[in-house]
Order: sequence, then C-alpha cells, then structure tokens
Amino acid sequence: MTPELTPSPWAGRDDGPGPEHRRWHHAVNENLSSKSSAPAPGGVAVIGFRSDEGVRRNKGRTGAADAPAAIRTALSSLSAPEALAVRDLGDIAVTDGAMELGQERLGREIAGALRAGDLPVVLGGGHETAFGSYLGLAGSGILAGRRLGIINLDAHFDLRADSLPSSGTPFRQIAELESAAGRPFTYRVVGISEANNTLDLFRTAARLGVKHLLDEDCGASALPAAQAFVDRFLGEVDAVYLTIDLDVLPAHVAPGVSAPAALGVPMEVILALCRQLAASGKLVHVDVVELNPLFDLDNRTARAAARLVHAIAAEYTALPRETPATPLQPGIELP
Repeated sequence: MTPELTPSPWAGRDDGPGPEHRRWHHAVNENLSSKSSAPAPGGVAVIGFRSDEGVRRNKGRTGAADAPAAIRTALSSLSAPEALAVRDLGDIAVTDGAMELGQERLGREIAGALRAGDLPVVLGGGHETAFGSYLGLAGSGILAGRRLGIINLDAHFDLRADSLPSSGTPFRQIAELESAAGRPFTYRVVGISEANNTLDLFRTAARLGVKHLLDEDCGASALPAAQAFVDRFLGEVDAVYLTIDLDVLPAHVAPGVSAPAALGVPMEVILALCRQLAASGKLVHVDVVELNPLFDLDNRTARAAARLVHAIAAEYTALPRETPATPLQPGIELP
C-alpha cells in the first residue's frame, strides 16, 4: 500500500464497549489498530475512487469525486454486522484528467484485496469506476476457469462507443476485452429507463446479448419477477461483479446523482436484490457509484448507499468460509 492510500481512522457514535454496541467505525478501527500484518480472509476491503473525470467527459454533473468520504461518513455509525471484518485501504484520486491511470491503479488495489481473500467494495466516483473494477478482477486471477457475470443496477446501459472513454463507456470497453480474451460477456442490467437510453444503445445491448429489466417493470409488486431474473443470471455464472449506480433509485431517495431518476426502482427492491446477490456465495466484487454530494439533500443519497453496502456486507460476512482460502491463479498483467 502506498502512503497516499493510508486511511484515517473512522469516527462515529459510541454507546459503550462490547460487541452489542459495535458499529462500522469500531470494526474499521479494530483492524487499523491490529498488530496482525495478515488479516483473516473473508472480510470486506473498502477502497475509495475519487474520480468524476468520466462524468465530465460524459457531459454530466461533476462532484462524484467527493463521494467516498460522504459514504464513509454515512456508514460509520451504522451497526456492524456480527461477523464483519473490514479494512479501509484508502482512496485513489484521479487528478489532472488522468482517468485511465487512476483506473489502472484501482485495478491493482482490487487485485491485491482479492488475492488477500477479501470482498473489495469500491466507493466511487463516477461509473468510470467500473472499468477499474474489471481490471482488478481480470488481474487478480479470480476469473481463471470461472465465468464472470456482471450485474448492473442502473438506469443506463453505459455501453456507449465513444472514442474517448467516460462514465458512459465502461461496459462496452469490458465487452471488447472479454471478447479479445475469448470469454463470454455476461452482462445484465436492472432498472433501465427506456426514455434515457437511445435506440442505438438498446440495439447495442441486444447485439451483445445483454438482458435487462426496465424500471417500470421493477416496482415493489414486481419484486418476485426481478428476483427470478437475478436467479437466472446466477445460474449462468460462477463469479459475480455487482455494480450499483445510485441513479437507479427514485430522485426522492437519491437526489444527489449526476442524472436523477424521474421514476427509478424502489429502494426496497434494490435492497432485496443486493441481499440476494450477496447471499449467493458467488459475489466477488462490488462498487457503488455516481453519488454527487454537491446535489444531495439531507445526505439522502449517501445514506442510501451506506444502507446498501451494509446489507451486502451483512449477507456476505454471514456466509460459511472455506479454510484455508483457495489460492488464486495468476491473472492478466495489468498496465
């Protein structure tokens, strides 16, 4: 870990000693103060990606670079899941427009967390975060002999073919690299806004075999159908990368995003799907993106993000673990 990635201790409400009062900031600081240089595998590794360069290139509202701190603050005083072990690896900051360099550095940090046996949880950042996430997965060796599945909770496909990579291009970039590696591109999206994706994007999705659910088909009464969609996805893959774009939520729940949703998918549906994916035993990576604190109201969006991370961590850390962890095979060499 480089010095600039060394995190500061978390702070929050403290009701007294003992596990019955344990909160996220206690769990993080326990690890920071631990004398052990090799934490037990099976925990959560938090990484911040301070970037909104991709949003700027995509002509969106910038400000997402400040999101990791806002999500940490919202997480800090939440009750810690009983089995939670969490390491905060600090932030990677994109400066001077060097988005691609930042994505490469993010990939290296993710690969290291995966090799340590942890679940990386990246706090973005714009959705350009996703390409860095993919670099980490590909570079870790975790995909050797396993079929990767990407599920995106998002109002947008993010499959643009622009010559300049941005927050709108990551899954098109991933599709091209997966094809070049001779691997299938298994990508699913829940919450697509028909009004906010062009016909070209729908045709691109169809050509790439991308299945999706529209936001208007994901109301609370449609939760069983959405869960069945996720179950079919889980049956097709061995390793799951979950990416959550907070603009999938209704604007009154998530006002602090680059593109607030006129409709969106109810929070209870997104929460249930996150729990389902985390409990599957196949989840290997998570990122939460597109929070823009500049436009948040009463920290609603940050609190929603924190609640989703909390639920994922609770389900994931409750799963039984194999001991020792299976060693990873070498992955692709990252740039």
